Amino acid sequence: MTRSRHSGGHGAGQRRRGLIAAGAIAALAITGALSGFHLPLQEIDPGAAKAASEVAGSEVIGIRTFTAPAGIRVEADLEYGAREDGTLLTLDVCSPAVPPTVSTLPAVVSVHGGSWARGDKANADWRNVCLWLASEGFVAASVNYRLVPDATFPAQADDVSLAVEWLREEADRFGVDPSRIGVFGGSAGGNLAALIGAIGDGATDTGARVAAVAELSGPIALDALSGLSAWLQGITAAYLGCEIEQVADDACAPATDASATTHLDASDPPVFIGHAEQEVIPLVQSLGYAEALEAVSVPVELAVVPGSHHSIGILDEAMRARVAAFLHTHLG
Repeated sequence: MTRSRHSGGHGAGQRRRGLIAAGAIAALAITGALSGFHLPLQEIDPGAAKAASEVAGSEVIGIRTFTAPAGIRVEADLEYGAREDGTLLTLDVCSPAVPPTVSTLPAVVSVHGGSWARGDKANADWRNVCLWLASEGFVAASVNYRLVPDATFPAQADDVSLAVEWLREEADRFGVDPSRIGVFGGSAGGNLAALIGAIGDGATDTGARVAAVAELSGPIALDALSGLSAWLQGITAAYLGCEIEQVADDACAPATDASATTHLDASDPPVFIGHAEQEVIPLVQSLGYAEALEAVSVPVELAVVPGSHHSIGILDEAMRARVAAFLHTHLG
């Protein structure tokens, strides 16, 4: 079964209770910052375990059913920032073959999953996401970000915010319209995509703001995990730097700022949510997210599909068509 819901409510806006303080770090220029590092710069090491997709096994499902057309250009391992802990941040840009009559294109920042602790922008599944977005006419920027246990929240959100800012600043280089940048993520990447869409307020065409959010299977309300699975509570505790008992009791202080539902207001961009009925992330997370968006009059489309596949494991041809249509509607 597939369901859609669109906002139409007029609920009062929800006041923010805190924002991720990434601005100063995001403005950091690599060339000006190197002299301050006490550690050698090192790119995130995907390693065999960390590079694994969150789609387990070898079954050909979801994004694995996509075959990229010829002509897509990939620029790999572009540096978008450096952190004071010595981490060099990189992304891949996938660009469509642009007709001569098209001057600028919309863009989508792609955020991989993996429990905030593993995954890589260029593993086979997420490279396919990058290629798919490019095949739809978007310039796709597939990002790596710092991972648990080397970094905990808000490092991951800071990094993705910086990637959005970098892409906006480099818009001319890639033929991107800086006012039409969206974000797509799955699983832990869905959490980050939702958060990037919610933090900040006002215009969606400046700084790290985005004009559309599409996410699949994201754990969204990390401050509301009481009674949910010990696995989800455990990976969340590691991500937030709390004890699992604190997460289980909804008493982990960072969980509030790490939850997109904390930051929503009516200026936030439209959101697409995809989720499977029986998957590892409880459906209640997406249902609650949709209700919170509706409550502040943010347009939302919710697609619930049968089965237990997770994240980009549900990104089959039908779901790809829905996500692409949503992104085209809101990014052009």
